[in-house]
Amino acid sequence: MKRFPQRPHWRQSVRLLSFLFALATARAQTSTNAGTLPARLSVADARRIALERNWDLLAAKSDVDLATAQRFVARELPNPTFSFSTTKINSDGRPNHTAAGNGLWDRSYDTVAALNQLIEIGGKRRARLDSTRAGLRGAEARFADARRLLEAGVTQVYVAVLLADEKQRTLAESAASLRKEANIAAIRQRAGDISLADQSQIEIAADRLELDAAAAATDARNARLNLEVLLGERQPRGMFQPSDTLMALAGPRDDESNAPSADFNRPDIAAAEAARAKAEADLRLQQAMRIPDPTFLVQYEHQPADQPNTVGIGVSFPLPLWNFNRGNISAARASLAQASTAVEKIRAQAVADTANARNVYATAVARWQRYRDELLPKSRQVRAAVAFAYEKGGASLLDLLSAERNDNDVRLANAQAAADTANALATLRAALNQTETISPQKP
Repeated sequence: MKRFPQRPHWRQSVRLLSFLFALATARAQTSTNAGTLPARLSVADARRIALERNWDLLAAKSDVDLATAQRFVARELPNPTFSFSTTKINSDGRPNHTAAGNGLWDRSYDTVAALNQLIEIGGKRRARLDSTRAGLRGAEARFADARRLLEAGVTQVYVAVLLADEKQRTLAESAASLRKEANIAAIRQRAGDISLADQSQIEIAADRLELDAAAAATDARNARLNLEVLLGERQPRGMFQPSDTLMALAGPRDDESNAPSADFNRPDIAAAEAARAKAEADLRLQQAMRIPDPTFLVQYEHQPADQPNTVGIGVSFPLPLWNFNRGNISAARASLAQASTAVEKIRAQAVADTANARNVYATAVARWQRYRDELLPKSRQVRAAVAFAYEKGGASLLDLLSAERNDNDVRLANAQAAADTANALATLRAALNQTETISPQKP
C-alpha cells in the first residue's frame, strides 16, 4: 500500500498559515495602537511623532506631491488630434455607385482621415518645465520650513506642559508646608501662645495654595491635550507623563551660542527664491506665447471614382493680429517684481529673527541663572529660618506668611525663567535652521 507522500508539504502549509496569522495579528495590533502615545514622552519622541502625524505637516507634504504631479504634467507632449469624416452622401435618392461597383468602399463618398499635431515652439516647453521645477523646489522648501517651525512649536508646547507641572508641584509643596505650620499653630493656640485668628490666617493661606495647585493641575492637563493635538492624536486624553525636565531643556548649549548669524540657508528663504525662479520662468513662458504654435496636418482622402486615394499635408497657426499677450506679460512682470521683493524681505527678516532670538536667549539665560544660583537659595534659607523661628515663638505670623509667599513667588519665577529660556532656545534653533535629526521609530 502506498504511504502518504505529502506529509512534509502539509506541515509546511501549517507553518505558513501560522506565520500569516501571526503577521496579520501583529499588523492589527500595530494599527490599533498607532494612535496612542507612550506613557512617558520625551521631547525627542514628541518631535518624531509630530513629523509623522501632524496635520499641517501632512498638508505641506501633499503640496509636494501636487507639485511633483504638476512637473509630470509639464513634461507631457500635446496629444495629436485624429478626425474621420465621410461626406458627399446623396440624400435625394440618386445612386452613389461608380464604375467600380456599388460596394461601400466603391461608392462616390468622400472619406477623409486626418491627423493633427500641435508643436510648441519659442521655448514654451522649456519655460513650462522650469516653472514646474521651481514650483517643486518651493513646495519642498515650504515643507522643510513647516518642519522647522513645527519642531520649535512642539518644544514650546512641551515646555508649557513642564511649566504647568512645575507650578502645580510648587504650589502643592507650599500648601503642604503651610499645612504643617497650621498644625503647629493649632498646638500653640491650644497652649495660648497665639490667637485663634492667627491660626485661621495660616489655614486660609494653606487652603488658597491648595486651590491654586488644583487649578494648576487643570492647566497641566490642558497643556497635555494641546500637545497631543499638535502631535496628531485622534483622541487626545492628556494622560502621558513627560520624561524630560524643565531644567534640562533650559540648559545653555555652546552650539547655539556660537552658531553663525547670517551664513545659513533657511527653508523660508529657499522657498522665496524658488518662487522668484518660478516667476521668471512664467514670464518667459508668457513672452514665448506671442510666437504662434503651428499645427501640422497629415490626411488621407478616399473619393471614387475620379480621386480614389489621395494624401495631403498642411500647417495652420493663429495670426497674432489683435492679441499680443500684453496683459499676461505685464501680470507676469508684476509677479516677478513682487517675488523679488519678497526674497529681499524674507532675507532681512531672517537676519532680524536671528539677532532677536540671540538677544532674547541671552537675556533669558542670564535671568534664569540668577534666579537659580542666587535668588532661589536665599529664598529657601529665609523661609526655613523664619519657619524655625515661628515654631520657637521668635517670629510673628506676618513674618511667616511673608517668607512663605516670597519663597513661593521666587520658585514660580524660577520655573517661568527656565521655561522662557527653553522657549528662547527653541526659537533660536528655529531661526538658525538647526533642526533635530529624527531617526525613524524602531518596530
